[in-house]
Amino acid sequence: MAAAAILPELATQVLIPVAAAVGIAFAVLQWVLVSKVRLTPERRADGGAAKAGPADYLIEEEEGLNDHNVVVRCAEIQSAISEGATSFLFTEYKYVGLFMGIFAILIFLFLGSVEGFSTRSQPCHYSKDKTCKPALANAIFSTIAFVLGAVTSLVSGFLGMKIATYANARTTLEARKGVGKAFITAFRSGAVMGFLLAASGLLVLYIAINLFGIYYGDDWEGLFEAITGYGLGGSSMALFGRVGGGIYTKAADVGADLVGKVERNIPEDDPRNPAVIADNVGDNVGDIAGMGSDLFGSYAESSCAALVVASISSFGINHEFTPMVYPLLVSSVGIVACLIITLFATDFFEIKAVNEIEPALKKQLIISTVVMTIGIALISWLGLPYTFTIFNFGVQKTVHSWQLFLCVAVGLWAGLIIGFVTEYYTSNAYSPVQDVADSCRTGAATNVIFGLALGYKSVIIPIFAIAFSIFLSFSLAAMYGVAVAALGMLSTIATGLAIDAYGPISDNAGGIAEMAGMSHRIRERTDALDAAGNTTAAIGKGFAIGSAALVSLALFGAFVSRAAISTVDVLTPKVFIGLIVGAMLPYWFSAMTMKSVGSAALKMVEEVRRQFNTIPGLMEGTTKPDYATCVKISTDASIKEMIPPGALVMLTPLIVGILFGVETLSGVLAGALVSGVQIAISASNTGGAWDNAKKYIEAGASEHARTLGPKGSDPHKAAVIGDTIGDPLKDTSGPSLNILIKLMAVESLVFAPFFATHGGILFRWL
Repeated sequence: MAAAAILPELATQVLIPVAAAVGIAFAVLQWVLVSKVRLTPERRADGGAAKAGPADYLIEEEEGLNDHNVVVRCAEIQSAISEGATSFLFTEYKYVGLFMGIFAILIFLFLGSVEGFSTRSQPCHYSKDKTCKPALANAIFSTIAFVLGAVTSLVSGFLGMKIATYANARTTLEARKGVGKAFITAFRSGAVMGFLLAASGLLVLYIAINLFGIYYGDDWEGLFEAITGYGLGGSSMALFGRVGGGIYTKAADVGADLVGKVERNIPEDDPRNPAVIADNVGDNVGDIAGMGSDLFGSYAESSCAALVVASISSFGINHEFTPMVYPLLVSSVGIVACLIITLFATDFFEIKAVNEIEPALKKQLIISTVVMTIGIALISWLGLPYTFTIFNFGVQKTVHSWQLFLCVAVGLWAGLIIGFVTEYYTSNAYSPVQDVADSCRTGAATNVIFGLALGYKSVIIPIFAIAFSIFLSFSLAAMYGVAVAALGMLSTIATGLAIDAYGPISDNAGGIAEMAGMSHRIRERTDALDAAGNTTAAIGKGFAIGSAALVSLALFGAFVSRAAISTVDVLTPKVFIGLIVGAMLPYWFSAMTMKSVGSAALKMVEEVRRQFNTIPGLMEGTTKPDYATCVKISTDASIKEMIPPGALVMLTPLIVGILFGVETLSGVLAGALVSGVQIAISASNTGGAWDNAKKYIEAGASEHARTLGPKGSDPHKAAVIGDTIGDPLKDTSGPSLNILIKLMAVESLVFAPFFATHGGILFRWL
C-alpha cells in the first residue's frame, strides 16, 4: 500500500469549510464597502443638499448640475434596472423550476429502473467481489444532488445580479471623484459575486459529500457516482440562464442600437430611447446571472468528473479521504489565493489614469496564476501520497504526486494563455481590432468580412493550448489528469468572475451616467471602464470555453468507463453516425439561439420605432418613453424562445442513449465537443472584436480613430451594424455552446447506468 498523504483527514475536514467560510465572509465585507457609497443625498439643516467640503462644490461646478438631482436621478434609474432584472429572473425561475421538477423525476425513474427499483445490495460495477448500495439509492441521491446543484446555480446567478444592480449607480457616482474610485467600486462588486459563487459551490459540494457519506459508508463508488447529479443540476440551470438572459439582453441591445444609433442618430443609453432600460437590465440577467451560473456549472462538473474517477482509483479503493477530495482542496487554496490578489486591485495600488485600467485587470490574472501555481504545489505535496494509482479504462495506472501537480498547473497556465490570446483579438489596443475598425471606411460589408476572419483566426492558439493540456494531463494521469487540469483552469474562478462581472457593472454605470444627464467627462471615464470590461468579459468567456473542453473530455472518459465501453472506434457505423450528428448539434443550437435573438429584436425594433413615431415630444426630450413595454417584450420573448434550444440539449442524450445506445452516444459527445469548442471561441471573439471596434471609433483616442469618427459618421454606422451582428454571437450563442458540450456529457454520465442496461433499442431490433 502506498504512503499516506501528509495532511490528516481531520485537517482536511476543517480546511475545506473554513476556506469556503472565509470566501463568503470576504464577499460580505466587499458588499459592505460598496454600500458605503451613498445613493441618497444627505440633507443640510437649511434643506439643501449636504456638502462634505470644497471638493463637492468643485464637482458640482465641473458638472454644471445640482448634485442632489443627479444622485436622485441615478437612484431612480438603478431602481428601475433592479426591478426589471428581479422581475425577469423570478419569471424565468418559475419555468426553470417546473423543468427542474420534471427532470428530477426522470432521473429517479430512469436510474431506479436499472435494477427494477430493488432495495437489495448489488455487486459493485468496478469491483465485482464487493457489494454496493442498490441502484434505487443511486437514483434517490442523484436526484437530491441534482436539485442541490440546480438551486445553488440559481442562487449564485440571482445574488450576482443583485450586487450588480446594487453597484451600478454607485460606480457612476464614484466616477465623479475619478476613474480610480469608480474602478474600485465596480471591481469590489464583481468580487462579491466571484467569492460568493466559488465559496458557496465548494461548501454545498463538501456538505453533500459528507451527508451522502453517512448512508453510503464504505461504498465510495456509489457515493461519488450519485454526486455527479450536482454538476448536472448546475449546468442545467446555467443553460437556461445563459440562453434566456442572452436572448433578453441582445433583443434589447439590437433594438436600441438599430433605431437609436443608426436611424435616429442619438447616443447609446440616451434616455429618449425606449429600449434603454431593457438593455441595461439585460446586461445583468445575461452577462451576470447567466455567466455566474455557467462558471458555477463548470466548477461543479470538473469537480464531479475528478471525484468519480478518483473513487475507482487507489484513493477510493483504500478509502483515503484527503487525496480523494484533492479537487476540493485545490478550490479551497484558490479562494485564499484569489482573496489576497483582490486586495492588490482594491487596496494596495490605486488606478489614477484611464490607461491603467486594463493593465490592472491583466495583472490580476497573471499574479493570481503565479500565486495559485505555488498553492497547487503546496497542496499536492501535503494532500497526496507520493505514489498512487489512477483508473485508466479498466486498468490502474501508477502516478506520482508531482505529475498531478503538473496536470493542474498546465490547465491553470493554458487558461492564462487563452485569456491573453482572447484579449489580443478583442481589445482595441491591438492591431486585429484596429484593422476591423479601419475596414469600416468601406462600409458594413467589409467590416463583417474582417470580423469573421478575425474570429476564425482567433481559434488557432487556444485550440493548441487546449490540445497540449489534454495531451500532457492525459499522458501523466489519464482522465483524472484531464479533470484536474480543467479544475486548474477554474481554480482562480473568484478572480476571473470578479473581472468578468466588473464589465457589465461598468457598462451599466455608463448608461446611468448618460440617462442621468451627467457631463461628458464622467461618460468618458465610464466608457473607459466599460471598454476594459468588454475585453475582460471576452477573456472570461475564453476561460469558460477552454475549461468546458477539458471538463467535457473528463466527463466523456468517465461516461465511457461507466458504460463499460472498452474502446470508441470511429470507424464503426454506430460511432461514426453519432460523431457526425454530434458535430452538427452546435450549428443547430446556434441557429436556434441566433434566430431567437433576431425574432425578439424584430419586435423590439418595431416597438421603438412606434414610440418615436407616435409619442409627441419624445425626440425633443420633453416626454418620457414607455420603458415598461420594451422590458415586457424582452421578458416574454426570452422566456418563450429559451425553451426549444434548452430542450434540444437536454433531450439529445436521452433520445440517442435510449434508441441507439452508448456507443452512438459516445460519438455524439465527441462530435459536439470538437465542433462546439471551435464555434464558441470564434463566435465570442468575433462579437467582442466588432463591439470594441465600434468603441475604438467612438472614443477617438488616437489619430487613426479620429479619422474614422466621429459618432454618426459612415464608418461609425458600419461599426454599429457589425456590433449588432456580433451581439448574439458573443452574448448568446457563443457562451451557451460551452454549456451545451458540458451538459450533454454530464447528463450522459448520470444516465450511463440506465443506457448501459436498457439503451440501444433500435439496434437490438435490427
